[in-house]
Amino acid sequence: MTDRSAPDHNQLFGVASEQGGYFTAAQARECGISKPLLSHHSRAGGRFIRVGQGLYRIREYPSSPREDVIAAWLAAGREVAVVSHDSALDMLDLSDVVPDAVHLTVARAQRYRRRAAGVRIHTTTRPIRPGEVVVRDGIRVTSPERSIVDAAQAGTAPDQIASAVAQAIERGMTTESRLLDVARGRGWRVDRLVRLALRPRARP
Repeated sequence: MTDRSAPDHNQLFGVASEQGGYFTAAQARECGISKPLLSHHSRAGGRFIRVGQGLYRIREYPSSPREDVIAAWLAAGREVAVVSHDSALDMLDLSDVVPDAVHLTVARAQRYRRRAAGVRIHTTTRPIRPGEVVVRDGIRVTSPERSIVDAAQAGTAPDQIASAVAQAIERGMTTESRLLDVARGRGWRVDRLVRLALRPRARP
């Protein structure tokens, strides 16, 4: 365990580097950085920037195109939230969907968590199993098949779902049977949408 009397900024930098330069106050404490020291370094011109409640960023860390996703995920709770729906499709580079917000999924018991602007929280009574989560850029994201089915159920355009299905199959990210297994439990509309997307396209 880190000696709290000796702040380990290198350790914190290592943690933040896996999260686009962001870190939580809890992670800072684990690196021996006390709340007063965190506040000190978060003042104007300091080495940290306070992004939100309990959320910080290393000032000099290079920016990334998905900072909004990283920040929203950490703010919601990295242990309880997972990037999902259209945001997951975007993270997995499936289809050309442009998310209208950062989509996150949490367990129904977490539905009262604070919601930030530009973030859409989905709740589920279906536990997200380890096999339904992948890691991209240090972020927990729903698996290709769950992302596709979640997006289909939430109303993402059918052509985007078809594109995501085709790309996921072509890249070996999932299989037809896995997609059908997940879709089967989401009702006839989602099941039909996925089955239509899996039909071989007519040759010209």
